[in-house]
Amino acid sequence: MTTVMTDTDKRLEAGWFQRIGWVALAWFSFGLLAWVPFLYVAIRRGRVSDWVAFGAFALYECVTVPWMATDDSPDGDGYMGLAILVTLATAACMLLWAMFDKRIPTMPAMAYGAQGHYQQGYPYGR
Repeated sequence: MTTVMTDTDKRLEAGWFQRIGWVALAWFSFGLLAWVPFLYVAIRRGRVSDWVAFGAFALYECVTVPWMATDDSPDGDGYMGLAILVTLATAACMLLWAMFDKRIPTMPAMAYGAQGHYQQGYPYGR
């Protein structure tokens, strides 16, 4: 039997501790591992937008590492520092509020005939 996955099946919920953990990984590595949480989300959920986000952070890594390695100035590069800060802020915002799905609250099942619950087609609660 084959099942077709829809966008509702491709959910990835995360609590605040997991989100903050991913942000801490990105920040404490100074942006060098910012691509890791996006790879995790892309593999787990598999949406095209997740793979695009992972690709953007991987491309950032492929550009900034050689840029940092070839910088000969003793003071560092101001543009590199700005790029790192913007990337860290972007990754943090995406991981905290945009990447993971919100939890869907579940309602407890009501007993048959309980007050406040009526069957479809019966507007008066019979």
